[in-house]
Amino acid sequence: MSPAPPGSAPVTGPVRPTATLAVTAAATALTTVAYTAPTASLAATAQAAHLGASGRTWILTGTLVGISTLLLTAGSAADDHGRKRVFTFGMLLFAAAEALAALAPAGAVYLAARVLLGVASAAVLAPALGLVSQAHPAGPDRIRALGIWGAAVGLGIAVGPVYGALVQQWAGWRAVSGGLAVVSAAVAACATACLTESRAERPRALDPYGVLTLTTGTSLLIAGLAEGRSGWGRPLVVALLAGGVLLLAAFALVEAKVREPMLDLALFRSPGFIAATGGAMFTGLSLVGFMSYLPTLLQGVLGLSGLAAGGVLAIWSGLSVLSALQARRLAARLSATAQVALGLLVCGLGEGGLHGLTPSAGWLRLAPGLAVAGVGSGVLNAALARLAVSSVPAHRAAMGSGANNTSRYIGSALGVAVTVAVAGSARPTTPGPGAAAHALATGTDRAVLVAAALCLLGAALTLATRTPEPRPRPVPPVPEHATTR
Repeated sequence: MSPAPPGSAPVTGPVRPTATLAVTAAATALTTVAYTAPTASLAATAQAAHLGASGRTWILTGTLVGISTLLLTAGSAADDHGRKRVFTFGMLLFAAAEALAALAPAGAVYLAARVLLGVASAAVLAPALGLVSQAHPAGPDRIRALGIWGAAVGLGIAVGPVYGALVQQWAGWRAVSGGLAVVSAAVAACATACLTESRAERPRALDPYGVLTLTTGTSLLIAGLAEGRSGWGRPLVVALLAGGVLLLAAFALVEAKVREPMLDLALFRSPGFIAATGGAMFTGLSLVGFMSYLPTLLQGVLGLSGLAAGGVLAIWSGLSVLSALQARRLAARLSATAQVALGLLVCGLGEGGLHGLTPSAGWLRLAPGLAVAGVGSGVLNAALARLAVSSVPAHRAAMGSGANNTSRYIGSALGVAVTVAVAGSARPTTPGPGAAAHALATGTDRAVLVAAALCLLGAALTLATRTPEPRPRPVPPVPEHATTR
């Protein structure tokens, strides 16, 4: 049996670093493939599943609800009761959710399967970084492994829209989920065979009120953001948003009072933890939210097919894979916090380069900006993975991952809502067949500027969390007459 690294959770068998990284990276890529697969063919999927405009919105939002509500809970449970156990359960549930989506007799069942898919994704993502950090001791090897994990995030985003559009076109919307169900079942089998269990020596007491307030509050908040796209002043939207904010405030009060909280609020005194959660929030808000809706905008403005729009998006996500794999070279020169700020800054510059889209422009007009944003995204994903693990105690790594990803996905839900609202804010000024496309192009330009500004704001706030590196104290010279006994 291999000994656990100092300060980490005890393990119950031989650690297989390469196999652990391969399984967790594959599962992570699979979760992002499943989330992004419908983005390039939302209209076609909604029509085939007999869903209306609001149903189209909930194809993506339902998964966000499931992920965001249970990430922190799943991470805490994994640290206390077994990371391999939670991860493997998540993969099996993932396969079941995709099978249910493939066999759904009606649109409502398909949407319920998408929510269940989010729950399963939370159970996979939260313990993944804990498993990786357990198998790779702190140092260059861990930095390289976390860079590969960050690349897997980008790989899934690159593959998802293209896979979804291709399969939707050739075999129908059910086959999109059916294929993912088969692959996820295979990954679950590999997890059972290859992963090593690790858990806390003394599991903490259950925090039921924390779980209840967090899951309910997050669900209401994201539901309110989704429904708000049809009008922010509606009583239902106001009630959902207000209820979500109040319950999340109640969650903070519960965590401050309970003896063994799911999320120790003292972590927010740590600059590294603030940079990790804040950086993840702005990543979702300014980058993931905008890019998730970009294929739909490209179809409306440029008239691209779903497959072509997914291919254009792959310029961004594909370069993020290559960038994340090389991000370890920055570790010797930049702290993880500085790397997050740099990533957000580069992403903001890249998004700004997307400004000026018109119906007569070709997709090549977007390539430079998407390439720059892709490089920044890879740097960002690798750095956030480093911070998520390093900013919490080693035996709480899965909880740190859960907190980081919860912040990212709540930001993503808000980012999609902002993008949809801003992009739809322009109205046609002249009648004609191309008037709607020109109005959408104007709205897209506004959304681009908002997203770029949020990236730059996130970079500035992340830099503000940095603490000066302690300078080494000079060693007094040893007197020449000193002798060694």
